Amino acid sequence: MMRQARKNRRGGERGAALVEFAIAATVFLTVMFGVIEFGLVLWTHNALTDAARRGARYAVTHPQGEASKVQNVVIYGEPTPAAGAKPVVANLGDANVKVAYTGFGVGAGRVTVAIDSFDYNFVVPLVGVKIRMPRYQTTLTGESAGYTPGPM
Repeated sequence: MMRQARKNRRGGERGAALVEFAIAATVFLTVMFGVIEFGLVLWTHNALTDAARRGARYAVTHPQGEASKVQNVVIYGEPTPAAGAKPVVANLGDANVKVAYTGFGVGAGRVTVAIDSFDYNFVVPLVGVKIRMPRYQTTLTGESAGYTPGPM
């Protein structure tokens, strides 16, 4: 009789460890994917901030009218990218980068480089949501950098 009671008690606990593991693994993996996604969003934010700053710096040290080169600096990190070059941040394109000159000539006026309407796509496919990142904008005053403009 005693053996039968002990056997029934153990039989009622069969599979409990599997259920506990499933619950713990679900919570653990959810937290881990959340940390990874947050890190990637933060990295993207920093990369876009730096790209706008780098583009504005390039624009103020080079003659006006090279907006396409400024866009290339923002997107690819260099004014004339090699064939097949990949963007610094995935899905960043010409439509996202705006270059606006105020005033004219090197050493006069300002340039504003902005990254606008950039959507961040989550890496984890279960989420399937896009985040519209904020506008990244840098405005700098033109510099001569040794360049002497001709007569106006």
